[in-house]
Amino acid sequence: MQKRRIAVVSAGLSNPSSTRMLADRLAAATVTALEAEGLEATVDTIELRDLAHDITNNLLTGFAPPALESAINTVVSADALIVVTPIFSTSYSGLFKSFIDVLDPDALTGMPVLIGANAGTARHSLAIDYAIRPLFAYLHADAVSTGVFAASSDWGATADQVAPLSARVEKGARELAAAVARRDAASSADPFDPANYADGFQRLLGSSGGGHLLGGLAGE
Repeated sequence: MQKRRIAVVSAGLSNPSSTRMLADRLAAATVTALEAEGLEATVDTIELRDLAHDITNNLLTGFAPPALESAINTVVSADALIVVTPIFSTSYSGLFKSFIDVLDPDALTGMPVLIGANAGTARHSLAIDYAIRPLFAYLHADAVSTGVFAASSDWGATADQVAPLSARVEKGARELAAAVARRDAASSADPFDPANYADGFQRLLGSSGGGHLLGGLAGE
């Protein structure tokens, strides 16, 4: 069985960081969810903190140093992507956005993406939907509907017991695994198999009203 490759991008600035902690939990949960789908997976984690100077040089010169080039290739060749960024001033970090800026604009088209973010308080939780998700929509990536936000309180004894972080992580991971499985099914379909295009033709007939392909045009 061919293993699926999951790329994880962590934009934390410290070491260790809560950003990396969240990234690792999302990755582990995704591997488990993929196993439930009958798929094996490997995980490649990229720490943007280690590539900060290379990213800046790429922005200034247009050329990616070897380490950054390797990271870019890891991301664009993956079967799915997990991204986690700290929230600064109600949006993604500058380091995270700079890395996205050095990618080819079409590199993530159709790629399943699970978005994660972390900040000091839950007041920043909406940043996933009003800042990060539109970025991946612009890149034509397939971001799953659940984004996982972790506040500092999610890691301690005062964590939310109604919607705990673990439940949110598992939900996002299941959605990402399902997106990978759907993508596999779509890519494995043979467009020249008569069964495939015959089914599509029958659906077209069924949607035209009265079973007549030209019924709508003929006023029937």
